Amino acid sequence: MCCCNVHVTFGQSNMFVPLCLVFPALTLLFPRGHASLPLVINTWPFKNATAAAWSTLQSGGSVLDAVEKGCARCETEQCDGSVGYGGSPDESGETTLDAMIMNGDTMEVGAVADLKRIKNAIGVARAVMEKTDHTLLVGESASLFAENMGFIAEDLTTNKSMNIFSQWLKGNCQPNYRKNVFPDPSKSCGPYKPRATLKQTKRKRHANTHSHDTIGMIALDQDGHVAAGTSTNGLTHKVPGRVGDSPIVGAGAYADSSAGGAAATGDGDVMMRFLPSYLAVELMRAGADPSAACKTAISRIKRHYSEFFGAIICANTTGHYGAACNKVPGFSHFHYMVSNTESDTPLLKSVDCF
Repeated sequence: MCCCNVHVTFGQSNMFVPLCLVFPALTLLFPRGHASLPLVINTWPFKNATAAAWSTLQSGGSVLDAVEKGCARCETEQCDGSVGYGGSPDESGETTLDAMIMNGDTMEVGAVADLKRIKNAIGVARAVMEKTDHTLLVGESASLFAENMGFIAEDLTTNKSMNIFSQWLKGNCQPNYRKNVFPDPSKSCGPYKPRATLKQTKRKRHANTHSHDTIGMIALDQDGHVAAGTSTNGLTHKVPGRVGDSPIVGAGAYADSSAGGAAATGDGDVMMRFLPSYLAVELMRAGADPSAACKTAISRIKRHYSEFFGAIICANTTGHYGAACNKVPGFSHFHYMVSNTESDTPLLKSVDCF
């Protein structure tokens, strides 16, 4: 391939440099697209969550404060029924919560999973980070920790979640996430017992966007400090005790103030096997722009699970951002929110899935 020379001046020196070497350097110096700091970006059209996080930054709060306030707004508003109390009942009809928050300066993380009775999951996650030396607390012990830290114990069940559960029972517990058990889980409710032999048949996964809508959020301040977080009530009709990708570091979200942040949403059981948020941040560290990093992270999963439902948002430390999603029936584009100094209000963005 031909690569012509161009005349370049460095101080008092004149030289000819191959053009194919100049353009990559210009790309690193002047990345594509607009960049602006501070920045808040989150999954799905959860505008009020974006506004809460942005307001926190504008009033002098830290990036951790912004992520916590933004995710907490979704928990209070029960965003799309997939965040907070009163949604996604499990096989026993109970709503449980998962959340995590990460400090990109110190690499500290706090997370909770299978949290019961406590509405403010992201707040408990931050308490784990700031009040213990641990990273992740789960189940009843996480709930007791939260109560000891002053969080109010409340019933997470609502009339809506009980109705979802009762309709599921009437429909022979369909869909569910059991396999290799009897009675036949595709036709019957439990209790289930293990089959003597394992079937290798691959069950089709349920690409229902409303059963997976985690809020994932990334916040950057004027100096490029990064925090990221997630909150969700998990997968509707999940097996009790199931934990998805949201509270898992590098899966649900990841932040590193020397590179950027990422947050994922979708089929957590599949996505957590590939640590897409960690991968995207490492790709940005190596020089990839956020859109390309997001797309590569999705492609890595797609190579093994071509029909998985999922999306990811990415932002680097200069304020550039992007997103990517896997195209499946019923999901051809992914909406996400952005707030920065280029607009007075949060902007709804969209990316075509591939």
